Amino acid sequence: MMLKIQTGADNQILRKKSQPINEINEEILSLAKDMQETMKKDNGIGLSACQVGKDIRLFVIDNNYSNKCVFINPEIIKLSKKTEMIEEGCLSLPDMFIPVKRALSLKIKATDENGKTFRIKAKDMLARAIQHEYDHLNGILICDKNS
Repeated sequence: MMLKIQTGADNQILRKKSQPINEINEEILSLAKDMQETMKKDNGIGLSACQVGKDIRLFVIDNNYSNKCVFINPEIIKLSKKTEMIEEGCLSLPDMFIPVKRALSLKIKATDENGKTFRIKAKDMLARAIQHEYDHLNGILICDKNS
């Protein structure tokens, strides 16, 4: 099912720190599936739950970039010191493209849709997408990152 994407830099749900998920149930699984469908339909690389109006620590990443697509209660463990400034867009800020400095690689720990904890190393576009979605979970938008 297609979900409505929340838009605008002043949107309150996009500005809140998202709450941890305590239980992976049918509602969470259905939401993750719907988020993936919405992300692909809108040509996104990633989508966080707050972008579809849900105040929970969940994001999805396009499976063309990662073998892990659902990130529940993610925690970035390490960011590389090397960074790169690249212009980014955001489904919640249509027609806005801003140069954002991000780490070139990272390590992240999260839980998948099966309740299994995983850790991955990400670099390049995957690392950038993860950092972008992780920022969403903390109420940070690309317009806050212009440096």
